[in-house]
Amino acid sequence: MEIVWESPANPPQAQDYIYRKGRRYVRPYYFEFISHAKNRWAGKTIVDLFAEEFKGRPYDYYVDAVKSGRIQVDGQTVHPSYVVQSSQKISHFLHRHEPPVLAEKITVLESEADVITVCKPASIPVHPCGQYRKNTIVGILQAEQGLAPLFPVHRLDRLVSGLLIFARNADKAESFRQQIEGGLLQKEYVAKVVGLFPEGEQVVNANVNFNAREGRSSVEIRVHLQYTGHPIGNDILYLSKDVVRRSTFGSGADRAASIYMDMPPQTPGSAANSDEFSIDPMCTNCPGLAPVGYDGDEEGLWLHCVRYTGPDWSYECPYPEWAFP
Repeated sequence: MEIVWESPANPPQAQDYIYRKGRRYVRPYYFEFISHAKNRWAGKTIVDLFAEEFKGRPYDYYVDAVKSGRIQVDGQTVHPSYVVQSSQKISHFLHRHEPPVLAEKITVLESEADVITVCKPASIPVHPCGQYRKNTIVGILQAEQGLAPLFPVHRLDRLVSGLLIFARNADKAESFRQQIEGGLLQKEYVAKVVGLFPEGEQVVNANVNFNAREGRSSVEIRVHLQYTGHPIGNDILYLSKDVVRRSTFGSGADRAASIYMDMPPQTPGSAANSDEFSIDPMCTNCPGLAPVGYDGDEEGLWLHCVRYTGPDWSYECPYPEWAFP
């Protein structure tokens, strides 16, 4: 079988997705990861570099990957003892498995000439990040509805649902950026929290993730609610009191997936039907659809973006089912 290597230039297609038990999976595919050697990588052998920097795979895998040409330097196959130099192009040709997301529909709310708004389901990241590329809001909208290019005006954590605003061109995106930096936007969320939340406006004065350069904090709502003593009811990350430490370590929802990288291989019971995609003999995630460690049992947070309002515009999203008694 001839391997077709994909890159970020290859757009997602509708046939890339497999649906199973309420989850959307991406059919595993071959992908070229490209990086350029950092200064601190210089002087290391190509195998030692990967073994130290990317610990999700065993040492022997990287030896075999270099020997077989799955890892190349400046487009050339090298020996496992090859010493890397700064700024060299390093390619890792990999059988890529993306984590599953909930298989809920992404509803288009408003479609205008230069703006589109959607209702984001929980569990789906907004744009490519970490192990997600096709299983993202941007990727799915492109694959299923041909909507591209899209410029996210704001972001929501992967496990958060609700309103997402996209500009459809760079000029409109820049206009939104200027309004955001000018503090001209207001946003409204709904959350289901622990305890009875007090009436009236609550002001949280906590310097968490303080940016000295800009003179302000930039925390998400989840931390603020924890400081009020009313964390989101199913937010495991912030149900404890150790908020500052967690925030300092950057344990946001979009990074939570990284904890699975060192978990043992999948059990045979979690394997997919191999007739649905090719099995790669060098892949450390095959024969499962999902990467090692993803069981697909996570749920969305009880946090939902309802409305964004600017100087002369307002967009909103319907409330989720859990917001009603």
